[in-house]
Amino acid sequence: MKHRTSPNRSPQSRAPLFEALVAYVQQPKVAFHTPGHKQGKGIDPAWRQLAGENIFKMDLTVLPETDCLFHPTGVLKTAQALAAKAYRADHSYFLVNGSTGGNLAMLMGVLFPGDKVIVPRHTHKSVIAGLIMSGALPVYIHPEINREWGLILNVSPESVEKAMDKNPGARAVFVSSPTYHGICCDLERIVKAAHLRDRVVMVDQAHGPHFLFHPSLPTSAMEAGADICVESTHKIISGLTQASMLHVKGPNIDIRDLEEVLLLTQSTSPSYLLMASLDLARRQMALHGHQLLDRSLNIAVRLKNSINAVKGLCCLNTEDIKPFKLDPSKLIVFVDKLGLTGYQASKVLNEKYGIQAEMADWDYVAFIFTLADGQAEADQLLAALKALAGFCQPNARLKKLDIQFPSNYPAMSLTPREAFFAGYRTIALRKSVGEISTEFFTVYPPGIPVIVPGERITKEAVEYLTAMKKIGAILVGPKAGQPGKIRVVA
Repeated sequence: MKHRTSPNRSPQSRAPLFEALVAYVQQPKVAFHTPGHKQGKGIDPAWRQLAGENIFKMDLTVLPETDCLFHPTGVLKTAQALAAKAYRADHSYFLVNGSTGGNLAMLMGVLFPGDKVIVPRHTHKSVIAGLIMSGALPVYIHPEINREWGLILNVSPESVEKAMDKNPGARAVFVSSPTYHGICCDLERIVKAAHLRDRVVMVDQAHGPHFLFHPSLPTSAMEAGADICVESTHKIISGLTQASMLHVKGPNIDIRDLEEVLLLTQSTSPSYLLMASLDLARRQMALHGHQLLDRSLNIAVRLKNSINAVKGLCCLNTEDIKPFKLDPSKLIVFVDKLGLTGYQASKVLNEKYGIQAEMADWDYVAFIFTLADGQAEADQLLAALKALAGFCQPNARLKKLDIQFPSNYPAMSLTPREAFFAGYRTIALRKSVGEISTEFFTVYPPGIPVIVPGERITKEAVEYLTAMKKIGAILVGPKAGQPGKIRVVA
């Protein structure tokens, strides 16, 4: 049963950390502590004029009144307890290093060196980083792919169950749901199957912090019974950038181990602005989440229908990805029938119509519709897309991209940790086929690794990266720092 929130709920109407910051800045204190700008008095005047004074006054540090994130006994302890209550968790932790920090903490807090973990191969690069840091051994499973759309979907319960049965010693299952595109797997079935086999279930739910608060949204990780999950509060709801949460439920996670790892994966000078934004975002969703989402999701559904009615445009729909589910707040608009690449369409929308998309790919542009958006924003986007469609030649058709995201992943030759720390040599990417990579190569966004440390580089991967670079994609990862180069095991 999802939350049906009311403004009269208590104690969710409190925001204890935010309230403590407000109370503190109203006191006549003389600061002889960090940060050095001393509540904005030393900030650059141009920045202070733009942002105002209060934001800097609340940029504080660990004080008796503001509590300590890593040993909370006061307002932070209360704020995190309220978050746990709101998110149906037993424990919740504020993260100031984004969901990347949460993924690192999950993997390092649950797994020991040599432990096997079942991981989707389309996972975010921070998960691979967690494997490197933890020393755990990945058992990769392949996601389903819609070849018509050229879109990675998610992992099926059958593939997870098969991997667990083939690897009875695997300690945990890691799932990414929703994906960057809002595509969700059957979490309830995966969790049930994993728990029947005594596996811990970890979920990267970075793009689903809103799921719990509206019945028309996919099932959240905590509702599905996952043991631990990370959510990017800043991605869809109202946390500031980098502000995320980690939720734990049930007896399968050693809280002491997890809290020790959180000391390693977060700054010892956490931003109180970020943490206050988490406190307020939780309060906002607990009190008004259903109402806010009801409005924005209804507008998003109408907007999607209107876009589908525009000649040459087509939105990704749930029917296109069955049996997976789709977050309706993600609008994936295909523009190939306009004769444009997604990169070209995104550039025109930005520069000519003032519409900034979340991301683009070969044949689509992705937009995120959040609780901050209303009818005015929907009308602006629709008008810009109609103008874009009218500008293009009728009956134009973009050639289908011959190269798609690699689906034939090579067997792991070294563990990610072994490869990352191995001796290396730097060679041209085009000459790297058959070599073992020591580094990531990703197309960003969304940051899914095409090449992973420890895998042999395939011709398919090199051709895909080369093609994506030519059409305007951003390639991220090579620590060699040289375009067209990659480090491989010596």
